[in-house]
Amino acid sequence: MRKCEKALKGTDLVCSTALKEEKVFKRVLVANRGEIAVRVIRALRALSVSSVAVYSKEDQDALHSRLADERVCIGEGSARNSYLNMDTILTVAKNMGCDAIHPGYGFLSENASFAKKCEENGIVFIGPTAEVIDSMGNKSQARAKMREAGVPVVPGSLSVLYDVKEALEEAKKMGFPVMIKASSGGGGKGMRECFGEEDFEKDFLTAQRESANAFSDDAMYLEKLILEPRHVEAQIMGDNFGNVVALGERDCSIQRNHQKLVEESPSPIVSPETRKKMMEAAVKAAKSVQYTGAGTIEFIMDKSGEFYFMEMNTRIQVEHGVTELLTNTDLVMEQIRVAAGEPLSLKQEEIPFLGHSIECRINAEIPEKNFMPSPGKITALHLPGGNGVRVDTALYTGYSIPMEYDSMIAKVLVLGRDRDEAIRKMKVALEEMLVLGVETNLDFQYKIMQSEAFREGKVDTGFVERFMLSGK
Repeated sequence: MRKCEKALKGTDLVCSTALKEEKVFKRVLVANRGEIAVRVIRALRALSVSSVAVYSKEDQDALHSRLADERVCIGEGSARNSYLNMDTILTVAKNMGCDAIHPGYGFLSENASFAKKCEENGIVFIGPTAEVIDSMGNKSQARAKMREAGVPVVPGSLSVLYDVKEALEEAKKMGFPVMIKASSGGGGKGMRECFGEEDFEKDFLTAQRESANAFSDDAMYLEKLILEPRHVEAQIMGDNFGNVVALGERDCSIQRNHQKLVEESPSPIVSPETRKKMMEAAVKAAKSVQYTGAGTIEFIMDKSGEFYFMEMNTRIQVEHGVTELLTNTDLVMEQIRVAAGEPLSLKQEEIPFLGHSIECRINAEIPEKNFMPSPGKITALHLPGGNGVRVDTALYTGYSIPMEYDSMIAKVLVLGRDRDEAIRKMKVALEEMLVLGVETNLDFQYKIMQSEAFREGKVDTGFVERFMLSGK
């Protein structure tokens, strides 16, 4: 850990394996924690850019705070007192002489107010503009913009809804079943499937309360509920010169409570013709809002193979590594370069697609007890390796996983020549990985890889619930 020890002393440290020096920024504050903070810090090193980590008291021994060139404690307790404290983070950035902030994913990454405050303080927000975040973060507005741009959108309400009686009339016109959704936010909060008029009032008010609590916004909208859907998303990257590229799709259909567990690219059910249309729609969507940086256009696919715009994530995704392996690109480095005003280094026709990539999210949780979180101290750790195997994590032996934050502790990624090889590699990697001291979902992920339905690509967003009941 010599690099970590030097970093803690405040020594500017650059990655010794960097191919060339690129001074895109002088110093960047990483406003996040866990594996994504580690991922960003490593990208900054490769670009010869100094990094500043912020951390909570609970994260004082976290890997990201050890790897950064400098670190500052910004609070304790819940994320509201630390990683979500905009004013404190901006004060640290100014005091430390940072010219940019990378928000990672989650926390402040899709907060338009924070992006605006960065701009007002002369600090570059490594992401799209506040205006784009605001317009695409409001799902009803985003749907309207996509309709105007000619992107296929799931049939739904044309304006936001607040009153349950008005919403019920809209649902009757649309026809049941419907999906009730929060206009703001994401992560599965404020969402309810409703199959009949008799349940609508209860479902709508429950989703609305959840939205108000999670996002301080009780605006809702309705979509026609697509049964047995696939969740397929397109990775895009745009620069400040109007250039946008699409880097293929990721199938994220294996989820629990709208939280992804397994992602893969390419999708086993997307045909070359559909893929071409989907990538064209994704680029059209991004260009219509003058998008800059890394982003994801999320589509929902019905059983016939038709796809519809669902939402846009205006940040780097948890599963970005799937696309990085498949296309041999570094999306985080490209994201940083673009934010510094450089044009895309990627051209659409030059992007390679090298086989098949799969990611399994490893969580500190107990699947047999309704996926109850399992915080605690890591007493032993062994990570898998080998050709085409990658693990993104902030774990180390002796690290204590705090209970205050998300339970994801690692991402295991593999690249194979085809899907069958990728599945075999993932099974070997999961077999080899060892995490002692806490419970994890490693065995659960292994069973998914073994399941007949997954191997045949016959999954949808309800797969996990059926799988837990049948094991097939």
